[in-house]
Amino acid sequence: MIGDRRFDDHLEDVTPAAVAREIAFFEGVAAEAAAIDDAGLTAVEKVTRRMLVDEAGGSARSLRTRTHEWSVDPIFGPTMWLLDLVDYQTIRTPADGAKLVARWNAIGKFFDDTRANLREAAADGAVAAAKPVERVLDILDHVLAEPPERWKLAGPAEAPHDDWSEGDLAAFRTNLLEAVREVAAPAFRRYRETIARDIQPIARPDDKPGLMHVPGGLEAYRDLIRVHTTLDLAPEEIHETGLAEIERIDREFVELGGRVLGTTGLQETLAALRDDPRLRFDNADEVFETAKRSLARAQDAMTDWFGRIPGAACMVVPVPSHSQEHQTIAYYSWPAMDGSRPGRYYINLFAPETRPRYEAEALAFHEAVPGHHLQIAIAQELPGLPAFQRALGSTAFSEGWGLYTERLSDEMGLYSGDMDRFGILSYDAWRAGRLVVDTGMHALGWTRQQAIDFLTAHSALGGNNIVNEVDRYIVMPGQALAYKIGQLEILRLRDEARRRLGAAFDIKAFHDTVLGSGAVSLPVLRDLVEDWAGATAGSGPSSGSGAAAGSGAAEANA
Repeated sequence: MIGDRRFDDHLEDVTPAAVAREIAFFEGVAAEAAAIDDAGLTAVEKVTRRMLVDEAGGSARSLRTRTHEWSVDPIFGPTMWLLDLVDYQTIRTPADGAKLVARWNAIGKFFDDTRANLREAAADGAVAAAKPVERVLDILDHVLAEPPERWKLAGPAEAPHDDWSEGDLAAFRTNLLEAVREVAAPAFRRYRETIARDIQPIARPDDKPGLMHVPGGLEAYRDLIRVHTTLDLAPEEIHETGLAEIERIDREFVELGGRVLGTTGLQETLAALRDDPRLRFDNADEVFETAKRSLARAQDAMTDWFGRIPGAACMVVPVPSHSQEHQTIAYYSWPAMDGSRPGRYYINLFAPETRPRYEAEALAFHEAVPGHHLQIAIAQELPGLPAFQRALGSTAFSEGWGLYTERLSDEMGLYSGDMDRFGILSYDAWRAGRLVVDTGMHALGWTRQQAIDFLTAHSALGGNNIVNEVDRYIVMPGQALAYKIGQLEILRLRDEARRRLGAAFDIKAFHDTVLGSGAVSLPVLRDLVEDWAGATAGSGPSSGSGAAAGSGAAEANA
């Protein structure tokens, strides 16, 4: 994804022994970084050290939960990312082609190891939830129904390589198609058989979708909360924060609905937004063109709000057809750090008649500019920082930034009108609802239907999107918490800095401070903003620059 080509002939080793080695490596890196005396470090180096502790420690903590061993994921699981590798692996030379063939030939062992993990985890009582299993089987059935020669994995065989010799091109095409036909396709089929035979009959039912129903699941969930939010927060505390946010946003829905739609009350407003076909797109072209126009409008406004502007371009592309039915409404893919690929805003064109027009602008601003593309491309291009700091980082920071920019875009004058502001409210309610339903399912015993019903009652999202989202939370415990927790912290820091600095507050300088060190943990972000505000006010830096990475969780949450 980031443009590092050294491993183009490999797939990840997912055997228990390899994972144990990986955990030991990450723990060792975190321990070494934590042991460095920061007294002699510059302010920039202190942030780098703390990020290294956070990233390595978070990676070890995530692997120790063992959720990777039994997950069956229809959104980001191996069924999807293996097919999508074609979009990221650049083939320029015959040597590049040989690496791709080697990687495809490794699919057999990869899936066999993945199948073994599923069976061993199931024997210990850890098994995936039923609905995601059903979705993965549906995806595999669609893939396996096609002849291997028409698989996406075989696509590079048809790409033109005019500067190759005829012999090199013929050999590449022959070897690639053989790898897909003889190795990949049978491996996908074995994976499907294992899921259908060994996992589906014992999968957790819809009334037990959460991690709490897996042995050691509550402890794992607390670890994943720490991984994704960078804070030590109790599930119950997060749940209450979500409920409070939902109550606030419900009131905004009622006010805007009465003013724009003439509706009375929350449910009437949500029903009007959800059920009026005039508020939906007519066709896929409209969805795509609206995404492109929104991105272009945002790009034109950047210099008034940001001092740092990335050099990497961003383009709008459709979600691949093999995944669009079960994929979320949109997502962002990073630029390659070597400049070989732009950032990509993927927009889902499936069932356009279900896609609300009023959400399209907020979606584009979150995923592309000034959201994910701006933040990630800036991070990749920061001078003088190690690659891990430019490429990795806190989910709460990156997703919190994306959600922050949805309302920021209104301050920037990017929305076309009041109808489009319903997108701000719908998406804010969606992310606040995540705090409630993610903790509800994984820690408080909620059923899948309870989660669906809650989001239906408190957001304008379409029914298909709600179902897809709930199933995403089931397979990615804790990840959905990062958005709202990160947004609330960025807003809190901005409000504090504005109060402290008064007329000296500069929104461009604030944004450049927030984005100037990569996707740092929320406690580190707090220290960076406090140091900037202190220096701007003339009082010098605060004493927080060397604080422990886990400090301040309670204040950040407040």
